[in-house]
Amino acid sequence: MLRATGAVRAVDGVSLEIAPGETLGLVGESGCGKSTLGKAIVRLIKPTEGRILFEGRDISHVSQRALQPLRRNFQMIFQDPAESLDPRMSVRAIIEEPFIIHGLGSRAERIQWVDDLLDRVGLPSSSAERYSFEFSGGQRQRIGIARALALKPKLMVCDEPVSALDVSVQSQILNLLVELQRDFGLSYLFIAHDLSVVKHVSDRVAVMYLGKVVEVASAESIYRDPRHAYTKALLSAIPSHDPTARRERILLEGDVPSPIDPPEGSAFGHRINHPRYAETIGLDLGLRQVAPGHQVAADPCCISDEDWGKIRQDELRGEGDS
Repeated sequence: MLRATGAVRAVDGVSLEIAPGETLGLVGESGCGKSTLGKAIVRLIKPTEGRILFEGRDISHVSQRALQPLRRNFQMIFQDPAESLDPRMSVRAIIEEPFIIHGLGSRAERIQWVDDLLDRVGLPSSSAERYSFEFSGGQRQRIGIARALALKPKLMVCDEPVSALDVSVQSQILNLLVELQRDFGLSYLFIAHDLSVVKHVSDRVAVMYLGKVVEVASAESIYRDPRHAYTKALLSAIPSHDPTARRERILLEGDVPSPIDPPEGSAFGHRINHPRYAETIGLDLGLRQVAPGHQVAADPCCISDEDWGKIRQDELRGEGDS
């Protein structure tokens, strides 16, 4: 008999909302839980705790049978199209498959729908008779986007959709996603580790570290006035377009803690060996509002003394009011 010796909290205490037509960027280092969160939202992974609400309905633990008709409303674009597209199937079969699964349209209608989708993502209708391995990386990602778009979803989870592509192709795919959002009113959860990419497509940005969200704000606010030390470090790594510009690069010390045995207090404070780390053990490090629409983890290791003082004052004021 197998015996469990521990558990990994890949996503821990995350609470996010995505409005209709909005793009929420989700950023963080590899292994922080971004993709796990995205897969859980579309129920490719069943969460062990918590709730996933879609238009007010809890889909966290519904059966696969009850979930199938709901899947039309949320789809996923994967990071590596070479792995997410079946090389044994023609492009037409790949894009037509969602229609067949959901019993939509006649054969003639499905043929026309596939041709229309290929045209919408910038590929000729002749592409339908070929196989995915015959295309470049950018073209394969367009095929993946067409498949995700087939059922006219309301939400698309984009799991690092451009990170596997050449830089010259990334902007083309990003522009396509922006156009599709405008034309179809899509909502996006845009997952990436590159803040410079997220900046161009997101309305709001959430920053994850070791399974937790440590800062959430509008994209403009995040880039103009980051409050968490980890966010500042990520922003400092963005290359400047001006070769003469001088920017201070924040080099992080230490290693990312193990998700199997995370620190008792601030994970980032533990990583950088912050002198106030001991204060955070047993402390509620959840998000607090420090400016209109701007939330940051209540972590004295990672925010300014001014923000920490404001958070403490607000908490004391709330205790007094109660």
